[in-house]
Amino acid sequence: MQVQLNSTITCPECSFQKEETMPTDACQFFYKCENCDVLLKPQKGDCCVYCSYGSVACPPIQEDNQNSCCK
Repeated sequence: MQVQLNSTITCPECSFQKEETMPTDACQFFYKCENCDVLLKPQKGDCCVYCSYGSVACPPIQEDNQNSCCK
């Protein structure tokens, strides 16, 4: 399976969407919405903002990497 590096984040406050390139070597815990300036954090049980608000889960989750920061 090919790992997708782009994910569209949707802000839960204002519904603004933006495509972002995800980091491959770390989880992104914070993301600031460009439109409404709300600071997003992962929802309980998720490792990063991409897993909570993105259209695609982060690369370590896609790879099901047992040694990643996301497990």
